[in-house]
Amino acid sequence: MEHGVGLTALMVAAARAIETHRPDSLAQDPYAEHFVRAAPVSAGWPVRIGDAPEGDASPLWGRLARYFGLRTRVFDDHLLRSAHAGTRQVVLLGAGLDSRAFRLDWPPGCVVYEVDREEVLAFKHRVLDGVGATPSATRRPIGADLRDEWAGALLDAGYDPTARSAWLAEGLLLYLPAGAEKRLIDIVDGLATPGSDLAYEVKPGVEPEEVRDNPVYTAAREQIGVDLLGLFDGEPRPDSAADLGARGWSTTTRTPFHFTRLLGRGPEPERDDALAANRWVFAAKP
Repeated sequence: MEHGVGLTALMVAAARAIETHRPDSLAQDPYAEHFVRAAPVSAGWPVRIGDAPEGDASPLWGRLARYFGLRTRVFDDHLLRSAHAGTRQVVLLGAGLDSRAFRLDWPPGCVVYEVDREEVLAFKHRVLDGVGATPSATRRPIGADLRDEWAGALLDAGYDPTARSAWLAEGLLLYLPAGAEKRLIDIVDGLATPGSDLAYEVKPGVEPEEVRDNPVYTAAREQIGVDLLGLFDGEPRPDSAADLGARGWSTTTRTPFHFTRLLGRGPEPERDDALAANRWVFAAKP
C-alpha cells in the first residue's frame, strides 16, 4: 500500500483532506485525513494547508492538491447528476481511497461498485471500519487488477448490464498501458446499456522536457517519494474519446481550467504547466 500507485492514492487522500479544511472548500471528504494518518509512510504529511511548508505556494500541497480537490468536486457532481437522473449503478474503476460510497448523498437504491487491488481495498476497509463509517449507498468492493480480467468479477458482484450505469476512471488511465486502456474502454462499452455514462481523466502524449522539470513533479518526488513521471505509462496514448465516438457515444472533453473558471476557484494556468495537458472526458451512450 506504500509503493507505486498505492502511494499516489495516499497523496490524493492528503489533497482531499487539505481541500476539506479550506474555508472555500470545493469538496468535503471527512475520511481522507484518516487514510493519511493510518499509513506510516504518510502519517506526517499535511492535512491542512497551514501545515504545509510554503502553504499555498507549495507546488505539491498548494497547486497540485487544489487540482485534486477540483477534480474530486467535478466528478462528484457528475456522478450525482447521473444518479439523480435515474442511474442506480455506479462503477468506480481504480477506486483507490475514494470514499464516495460513504460521503455523497446518494438517492435510494444506488449501488456503488469499487474495483481496485485487494491490498488497497483491505487498507481502506480497515480505516473505514476503524472510524465506524457507514455507506450511504449499497457498496460492493471488488478486488481486481484492471490490467487483467475484471468484468466477470463485476458481474458476479451483481452488476446488471441491462440497467443504466455511471462509470468513473479518476486518476487511472494515466498509469495503465495503452493496451489495458483500450481493453477497459471495450469492456465498459460492452457492459454499458444506452443511457449510461463514463467520466475519466487522460494526459495525451509524453510531457515535453520543459514540463518534466515543473516544480510539481520535483516536489512530489523529493518530498513524498512519488515519481509521477515514472508512473505515467510512456507508450503512445490511445484516443479513447475518438474510440467511444466511433462506437456511438457522445463525448465532451474539458481542461481542468474550464472548471476553475466555472466554479470560481482552483488551479490557474502557469508557464510550462504540468497540468495543462490533462483532460477530463465525459461520455454518454445514447
